[in-house]
Amino acid sequence: MSAKGTGGARGAEGEKIVATNRRARFDFSIEDSWEAGLVLTGSEVKSLREGNVNLSDAYALPRGDELFLVNCRIGEYKQAAHFGHEPLRDRKLLMSRAELDRVRGKVEQRGYTLVPLRLYFKGGWAKVELGLAKGRAHEDRRHAIAERETKREMDRALSHRRR
Repeated sequence: MSAKGTGGARGAEGEKIVATNRRARFDFSIEDSWEAGLVLTGSEVKSLREGNVNLSDAYALPRGDELFLVNCRIGEYKQAAHFGHEPLRDRKLLMSRAELDRVRGKVEQRGYTLVPLRLYFKGGWAKVELGLAKGRAHEDRRHAIAERETKREMDRALSHRRR
């Protein structure tokens, strides 16, 4: 269930999507989302451009006045040799002070966490989309699957009627 790179898929104008966390929308209900910049080393950027990243177990955590991306695995860049980076290190996220305070206030409420939804390049800068998430119970997941299936069946029926 890894969130591998999408092979250079394009999002909005000037965005190159590197990885998406498809599992996040299944395991959590996403209530809000924010964009944050990433502080990376050179070998991490090159590795990201190759799509060598896994977001499946990652989350964001406020520490003091800063926000960090934890458990995001950016694979080693082969050509960097011994000048490379540590694949699982905590990476600092960049947001405006007002946004950071707003996010921290919501995360400190009981039951909320910040999960990365997608990682992409926008105008040459590495960005991550963070979602304010609340964990779903097993029954909620079943309910979401049932809703999705009924919607699919309705769409199928409507498309057959149009023919």
